[in-house]
Amino acid sequence: MSNDPHLDQASAIIVAARADETKRPTIAGFFDEATNTISYVIHDPATCRAAVIDSVLDYDNAAGRTAFRSADRIVEYVAKNNLSVDWLIETHAHADHISAAAYLQDKLGGKLAIGADIVRVQDVFGKLFNAGTEFQRDGSQFDRLFNDGDRFAIGGIEAIALHVPGHTPADMAFIIGDAAFVGDTLFMPDFGTARADFPGGDARQLFRSIRRLLELPRETRLFLCHDYKAPGRTDFAWETTVGQQRDHNVHVCDGISEDSFVDMRTKRDHSLAMPELIMPSVQVNIRGGRLPEPEDNGVSYIKIPLNAV
Repeated sequence: MSNDPHLDQASAIIVAARADETKRPTIAGFFDEATNTISYVIHDPATCRAAVIDSVLDYDNAAGRTAFRSADRIVEYVAKNNLSVDWLIETHAHADHISAAAYLQDKLGGKLAIGADIVRVQDVFGKLFNAGTEFQRDGSQFDRLFNDGDRFAIGGIEAIALHVPGHTPADMAFIIGDAAFVGDTLFMPDFGTARADFPGGDARQLFRSIRRLLELPRETRLFLCHDYKAPGRTDFAWETTVGQQRDHNVHVCDGISEDSFVDMRTKRDHSLAMPELIMPSVQVNIRGGRLPEPEDNGVSYIKIPLNAV
């Protein structure tokens, strides 16, 4: 037992699922190469109850056009497997792709959920985009705001939410049976870790969040939100384990100190360009994947604040 009761609960869920295959979810990953994002459909084979994590809305940045090709792959998979969607979960308010959660909710139902600290992100970016008083900064765009240690279920499969801030203040990891969906906290071992220079991000906090996750059982399956193919690797990949991360992650494997990580991460982040889709993505994602309300001509607009970032 650790001094972290929520981590102990997560570990217990994982151990129980590894001992009993009826407590393990079926997982399908959907890779969107345009944004290097992996979305997931997770379901309980016994009940066909399901969750969707980190969906993608297709967006042509130059033309300002949205489309639903990526999301419709999920709709088709759900229909083909006779699944009932209970949850549409976001690990955080993404800065590199627009969420299709609102579209999928209209198509499939389910509760739209994110971490409770989304209100901090909404406050920061609501001001940046001058969203006005009509934009609620209380998380009310979502049906469920998860706090650290909140328990839930997908059919008969136990799940728990863990708060893992650092990349953003609101990042969450979701342990579902023997699998953990860790969002942008970690990448494949040969690529490392997520940046921590967005508003509210913190490299030291990210290190501590990652090390918390790496205290889960070594056999825990980790499912990542992005892959960018590290140099020398020819295939995209998005599943790894706690043990593989502890042994081989180039940024944060066992033996790397917190100070060393913070120094590396800070220098690396200074060299990175802003994500291409950060302005449309964050603006929509803090609204739960809904586009800004149309103006009096019936058209929705994305704001681009000039010289403000």
